[in-house]
Amino acid sequence: GALGDVVMATPLIVAVQKHHVDAEIQLLTTPTFAPLFEAWPDLELASFPRRGWVNNVKIVRWLRRGEFDRIYDLQGNDRTAIWCALSGATERVGNHSRYPYTHHPPTPWRGQCHIFERMVDVLASAGISEVGRLPSLPSDEAASRRVEHWLSKQDLKPQQFAVLHAGASAKRPAKIWPHFASFAARLAARGLSVVWIGSADDRRSNAALAAQTGIDASGAFEVAEIAVLGRYARFAVTNDSGPMHILSASGIPVFGLFGPSDWRRNHALGQAERAIACVDYAVKFKGRSHADCLVSVSVDDVIAKLAAEKLV
Repeated sequence: GALGDVVMATPLIVAVQKHHVDAEIQLLTTPTFAPLFEAWPDLELASFPRRGWVNNVKIVRWLRRGEFDRIYDLQGNDRTAIWCALSGATERVGNHSRYPYTHHPPTPWRGQCHIFERMVDVLASAGISEVGRLPSLPSDEAASRRVEHWLSKQDLKPQQFAVLHAGASAKRPAKIWPHFASFAARLAARGLSVVWIGSADDRRSNAALAAQTGIDASGAFEVAEIAVLGRYARFAVTNDSGPMHILSASGIPVFGLFGPSDWRRNHALGQAERAIACVDYAVKFKGRSHADCLVSVSVDDVIAKLAAEKLV
């Protein structure tokens, strides 16, 4: 359902593949996220829209026709539980310690830890003990060439630019850090170029930001290509969003800005020490509600985090 969840599932998929070396493995996802796995080795891909009773019937039929020996439910909501119950599979691995799962952690899930760590426990209940802690988004040579061509056209050199994502879901405006424009100007003053990434929904805000500082790359890249772009950047700074998780697959420092959501349960994999949460600056926002406390995180605060890692 969410891009971040899909990216965080990739180390789990790798672990399942390593555990079932000689098995036929099929991945079920939505058409939106299917392109992320087109370059993935040794994985058959199936995609259906997840909403609507007609699509749900199609999914159950697909599951039953597959005659799968084991299903790993890496989503873990009521909808996928129903799919598992009707799948006909003998073994069903899932997050919740109740029917229809035959393999699950011994304790109920109540949001007590980062969801990825919980999913590691889910796989452990099915005998998979080795799970990597970094996401994986394989890309083909064509994607690399497209990114390299774009960088050349923009005259951007590796390690000489930062990737910024200033957007968030339109339903969650409290997740948007309000100081990105000033922050970008500070980076530019230090000789670092700025690339604004985002989807079509970010075009208007990114155009306004790029008019002041940097390059607008809204809609320039497919999801997997954003991870390729990140490999050439020095670092990334983002709101708590899907691109934060995508860039965590780039192997660069990713600083995520957290307002109303709990960073301990939502930070990008491998980037926990780089989470910048407004709750850590509570003295500064003097009683403002948690929902709008991101204003309390100043440009100086973020620059200090970068300087501590000698990135600026």
